[in-house]
Amino acid sequence: MALDTVQKLSVTFTLNGESVQALVEPRTLLLDYLRNHVEVTSARRGCESGQCGACTVLLDGLAVHSCSVLLVTCRDRSVTTIEAADQDPQLRQLQGAFVDRGAIQCGYCTPGIILSAKALLSEKPQPSDRDIKIALAGNICRCTGYYKIIEAIQDVAKRSVAPGAAGEAAR
Repeated sequence: MALDTVQKLSVTFTLNGESVQALVEPRTLLLDYLRNHVEVTSARRGCESGQCGACTVLLDGLAVHSCSVLLVTCRDRSVTTIEAADQDPQLRQLQGAFVDRGAIQCGYCTPGIILSAKALLSEKPQPSDRDIKIALAGNICRCTGYYKIIEAIQDVAKRSVAPGAAGEAAR
């Protein structure tokens, strides 16, 4: 087989609530597909080795580094990016809390950190500071420090148990 005749694979997955069908080379990274084919710009290229978290997305609700995920592994799965904030109240709350707390400076890392925070809050609605630090260990912010980020996440966690919220959650 010649090098220029790589067999392409069909991959169907859900992206921010919408079905996407892609015909891609087996080695296509999720990050490359998002940025180059569906114009998702919130997943950012950083270290390209899964260390910085700028490319973080949710895959079936779990935070993953899209620079390390082959698109073919997303077949029949759900990918969520920060662009889904219009449909997701918790993502909107996290964005607002980051703004309110000044947890955003250059913004390069912010989408990935917010998605990591959403994954954490989905698993553990009332995280401790330690839980937050562990959840954000795969995300590097070079501008803000992390105190304001932790405070913003705690603000959203506190809102989820505001008066009346506990009763609504039990229904």
